[in-house]
Amino acid sequence: QVQPVESGGGLVQAGDSLRLSCAASGGTFSNRALGWFRQVPGKVREFVAAISWSDDRKYYADSVKGRFTISRDNAKNTVYLQMNSLKPEDTDVYYCAARKQWYSITYQGEYDYWGQGTQVTVSS
Repeated sequence: QVQPVESGGGLVQAGDSLRLSCAASGGTFSNRALGWFRQVPGKVREFVAAISWSDDRKYYADSVKGRFTISRDNAKNTVYLQMNSLKPEDTDVYYCAARKQWYSITYQGEYDYWGQGTQVTVSS
């Protein structure tokens, strides 16, 4: 059983960059798909980006395409979310999640393991 562990959140200004990390605890991310979601309390959890560990397929939400980049480091068993040109509306708790299959990659219900989340706050 693999447990994603997020880190790297913080408080930044609009236009700044931030890199989130998601490390595997208690297992590996091999043969899994990894997704980043974000959520403000009281709102629906929103898909941000996903990557396939096996073939490096990537998919992004339209709202972050061109600004955010998802990547992986096999040796460190870690997934990253590089966030550039941050906007105040990117303020959220960001969650990393793992699942076995790639289909319906934006659907949070198909993810088996979730991290605890890391807060990202972008000031204007």
